[in-house]
Amino acid sequence: MNSTKLPTTAKFTILRQVCNYIPNHLVPQLARATGVAEHTRTFDEWSHVVSLCYAQLTHSIGLNDVCDALQLNSGPLSAIRGATPPCRNTLSHANKVRTAEMAEQLFWAVYKHLGDLSPKFVSGKAARRFARKFKRTIHVVDSTTIQLLATCMDWAKHRRRKAAAKCHLRLDLQSFLPRLAIIDTAREADASRARELCAGIKDGEIVIFDKAYLDFAHLCSLTGRGVVWVTRAKENLQFTVVESYPVKADGSIVSDELVGLANAGSRQAYPELMRRVVAWVEVDGQKRLMTFLSNQLTWSPVNIVELYRCRWQIEVFFKQIKQTLQLADFLGTSANAVRWQVWMALLVYLLLRYLAFLTNWAHSFSRLFAVIRTGLWRKWDLLKFLAHYGTAGGCFRYLGRPDQAFFPGFV
Repeated sequence: MNSTKLPTTAKFTILRQVCNYIPNHLVPQLARATGVAEHTRTFDEWSHVVSLCYAQLTHSIGLNDVCDALQLNSGPLSAIRGATPPCRNTLSHANKVRTAEMAEQLFWAVYKHLGDLSPKFVSGKAARRFARKFKRTIHVVDSTTIQLLATCMDWAKHRRRKAAAKCHLRLDLQSFLPRLAIIDTAREADASRARELCAGIKDGEIVIFDKAYLDFAHLCSLTGRGVVWVTRAKENLQFTVVESYPVKADGSIVSDELVGLANAGSRQAYPELMRRVVAWVEVDGQKRLMTFLSNQLTWSPVNIVELYRCRWQIEVFFKQIKQTLQLADFLGTSANAVRWQVWMALLVYLLLRYLAFLTNWAHSFSRLFAVIRTGLWRKWDLLKFLAHYGTAGGCFRYLGRPDQAFFPGFV
């Protein structure tokens, strides 16, 4: 029998408990360092951060949506370190004028702070590994496009009638947290950002990326640093087979070869040999023939294919932040306002993931977001509430009866 229990009451609202994971000194310190403090009068930088966090947690669709709700709840809002509700024009001006560099630095500062509090949260040692056989840190590099309105966002135009921003990201598969993010327009090719995204990867670690990030000079640099990389080959790749390895006739691996680049310019950029593996891979229920490249010359070809399969996890990450957080309707049309909103979305994602870590949350991220969004102004003990949410009391051990040991109709 299931037992329903009311959440434990607390002194603070759920919104305040979420915001409390941002250290008190951090926002004013970053505001002074980035010059944001010079643009604040009645609407301070902390109120700005809380307002944008609220917009993300409630999936607000416009400035009026945020400002009206915060003004109606100005009492509990003021209990969040004296935060004040903004007017529409005030919030719009703050998003446009205050540099989004502060939001970026705030994300990484909170990331470091939570990592100091709980090292296992950022290292991923307490989480399920996606590739258990690889005892190394695995990074996945990819980008996601955020659609914008071309009619009012000329700075982001990348086609005649389309505008978009792009978030380039390096994801740590162990912790499922971003290690590096670059937010820019969608005009630039992905390969132009490859070096920045892989700059912090250490010797012995693994990086996986799609063929859009394929740059042979960069691959040569990664190999020289001792980084293992796995990617897909482009269709027009010119190569010379140096050695072919035997493969099973009935397996998914079609060919496993050691190759060198045949094009003079490509060979000059990457003079070393590389691994080329052709395999059947199941995509959307259908098998497709794919070609993979790697600088790892001794591992099994199955391991190379399995590593690239892990790249799909970054698509799961993008799906989580796009379907739950507010990255569809923007509160401003300037490049700075868009960057503010994207960085605050990543910050809220980080805080929610930390709550899931502390409470051993066993459900989906979208359910966690929905639960917190529903009770933002409730005074519930958030950690206790999440730790016991969705569970039922009582004993669930199956108690059999003698008559259940027989099939109906049989003696």
